[in-house]
Amino acid sequence: MPVSAELAEDWVDRWERQQERYAVEREERFTVITDAVEQVVGSRERPLIVDLGSGPGSLAARISARLKHAEIVAVDIDPLLLALGRVHHREAARYVEVVIGQADWLKALALDRPVDAVVSTTALHYPSAGALLGIYRDLAGALRPGGILVNGDHLVPEEPELAALATAVGRRRAGRRGVDEIEDWSAWWTAIGRIPEFTHLLAARERQLPPCEGDGNGLSAAQHGELLREAGFRQVGSVWQYGISSVLVALR
Repeated sequence: MPVSAELAEDWVDRWERQQERYAVEREERFTVITDAVEQVVGSRERPLIVDLGSGPGSLAARISARLKHAEIVAVDIDPLLLALGRVHHREAARYVEVVIGQADWLKALALDRPVDAVVSTTALHYPSAGALLGIYRDLAGALRPGGILVNGDHLVPEEPELAALATAVGRRRAGRRGVDEIEDWSAWWTAIGRIPEFTHLLAARERQLPPCEGDGNGLSAAQHGELLREAGFRQVGSVWQYGISSVLVALR
């Protein structure tokens, strides 16, 4: 049963709302990521941008709206979220289902030239440090010299007191915005599971291997930076942060 445009719009809108629970100042973080990409590659004739862990195309759609001349490849493991993106944000990107970091995963993207920018939000905290180093090496090889990687994620300081303070600051901001009243991740998936049009996609999702086990690698921005430099990036640093919500950039 095909997913209609109306159905996809409803569930992507609902996805956007529930994601507000998990990223402090999510919209501003998207804007900062897009600003960084535009600053570095916006003047190129047809910049090639890869969005890792794209979900239904939330970030890809925002970048596409700003950089209409860009070609965006949205990459994710989840067939249901990709299907929503293909219907609701069909003009924003080309969607590819692949496990990031698996053997020859970049070949699955069918890239025809060096990448100008790689972006990601809340996807690169899942792989182990060893696996992440391999991913960063793959991306360093795919990016053109002068290209940029921009990662928006939850990056907790290594120092326990600073980690507690950053987390508290974010929670205070979230509390003022009333995000606790928003539908959460589990409720969203439970609700979409009741929709007949998504049955085949949910079955495909169940067959997929998860990208990793556990809650994440727990790496700080500094630890990500060490891995990025080891992988071949020449400069790494944070350009935005609110609580533990951060935007880390790496220049090739």
